[in-house]
Amino acid sequence: MHELSIALSIIEMAEEEIARQDNVQVTAIHLRLGMLSGVAREALLSSFEIACEGTALQGSRLVIEELPIIVYCPKCGAQRPVNTVEWFTCPVCHTATPDIVQGKELQVAALEIAEALPV
Repeated sequence: MHELSIALSIIEMAEEEIARQDNVQVTAIHLRLGMLSGVAREALLSSFEIACEGTALQGSRLVIEELPIIVYCPKCGAQRPVNTVEWFTCPVCHTATPDIVQGKELQVAALEIAEALPV
């Protein structure tokens, strides 16, 4: 399950930011997750909760924004959401559209930070 290693990497990144900002408290991590990222949402949430135990992020939330697959249609000259992951075709003109604009993301978008912790 590679979601655990991803969760550990997210926690490591957040702990580095905690140290950089003089021991603030991270209450939530916002993640952008594309449908083609290869990451199972529920497995990542579960892994994150387990991996946070005993760290500065214990009790924090992982907020996941799931991103649909969007392709660029060369015939229409427009970005379009894909209806199915099996066929990357424009839903309007049905042209094959191999140019994926969105859907592969695995990106920390933001950290919610509370007031500084007493030192």
